[in-house]
Amino acid sequence: MLVIKRIHVTYHLKVDKEKRETAEKVHGFHADFCPVARTISGCVDITTELQVQNP
Repeated sequence: MLVIKRIHVTYHLKVDKEKRETAEKVHGFHADFCPVARTISGCVDITTELQVQNP
């Protein structure tokens, strides 16, 4: 039987320098509004990482 205990997501974004701060801010709370994350958050440990690159 397969049991998923944790999920790690890495976001790779290409954004302008001016928008980097906004991307980092949104990354901090986006999971609170994600239907999938909200559904499984009590059962599965979800971690995320943001990697920002200049376009």
